[in-house]
Amino acid sequence: MKAIGFIPLRKGSKGIPGKNKRKMVGRSLFTWVLGEAFQSNLDEVYVYTDDQAIIDFINKEYHYTAKIKALLRSDKSATDTASTESAMLEFAEKINYNFDAFCLLQATSPFTKAVDINACLQQLENGKDSALTVVNTHRFLWKENGTAINYDPFNRPRRQDFDGLLIENGAVYTCKKEVLQNKSNRLGDNIGIVKMLEESLHEIDSEADWIVVEQLLIQRQKQAKQSNRITHLVLDVDGVFTDGSITYTKDGEHTKRFDMRDGMGLEILRQFDVEVIIMTSENSELVAKRMQKLQIEQVYLGVKDKFTLLNKLVKDNNIKLSNVAYVGDDVNDLANICSVGWSLAPNNAMTEIKTHADIVLSKNSGNGAIREACQFIKNYNKRFYKS
Repeated sequence: MKAIGFIPLRKGSKGIPGKNKRKMVGRSLFTWVLGEAFQSNLDEVYVYTDDQAIIDFINKEYHYTAKIKALLRSDKSATDTASTESAMLEFAEKINYNFDAFCLLQATSPFTKAVDINACLQQLENGKDSALTVVNTHRFLWKENGTAINYDPFNRPRRQDFDGLLIENGAVYTCKKEVLQNKSNRLGDNIGIVKMLEESLHEIDSEADWIVVEQLLIQRQKQAKQSNRITHLVLDVDGVFTDGSITYTKDGEHTKRFDMRDGMGLEILRQFDVEVIIMTSENSELVAKRMQKLQIEQVYLGVKDKFTLLNKLVKDNNIKLSNVAYVGDDVNDLANICSVGWSLAPNNAMTEIKTHADIVLSKNSGNGAIREACQFIKNYNKRFYKS
């Protein structure tokens, strides 16, 4: 069964301008669900948007996989009044219904995980013609005329005795191709239900919503953290290897300053079987040359969605996030900082990073911070040595 993911995005957003591209825990909002879709059992994932900047971003950012694609949607299907179904049908016709299962994913549902997507796909495998995600809420509902909807107010049940209600959270919808063709709808007649956590019911329609969801996401990532032997050290560059400054000439980038002690620290660390990976948002020839000098093989330049790439590298290297130490200094490192086994920040990192890092180093970036991180990892890993 060929299953495809579909993430519709529009340029316009009245409640929060530029919402889809705005940074949520250091990542563009839409990349939270896109990254999970990439890790799921979907065969292909399409971002369908009228924003050419997003299409360019996807084509550049996810060059390492053929699974993630972008297509330009029509202006007609991207208006405020256009239904999601109209975009779904327009898209399906563009690709000639070349799929067996269709999975609608909402970019404004950053709590969606690959396991939720897979569970909805499994419902189709189990004989359902469609499926959707819901949240089990134990709240009591009322009509405006003062009538209770889902309980007897004169016989108020205890929470543990109350089944509650299932509410659509709008995160994931799956259906077989025939449902979309015959009903022009995301749902058919035999619908499966997949429950998600109650936090996924939060919608992002205001600045207050954004703050709440961001804090819940940070908490989710940090609660899932585990720490095992560190096998891989992932490093940002600007603000970690360097002090964050750079000199320019009329011809462009000129110089960056690196601390030789950091290089020695990394060399020592590799002698203890810790592999070093470089991941930076800048695409710098100077950085490439320096990493070549340090004999670091895994160097990833120009990376904006660091969290998706990190998860790919974890899978490719057959390790877990708990085996990774990460050193970063700015908000685009935040998702990684909140997720790996050990996160470290230079003493002069941004406050947002130092607040959530496991360790704030005593040294500044470009002035021994990496060497200090290497010493910590070397000492920490001693607890895993066999006597």
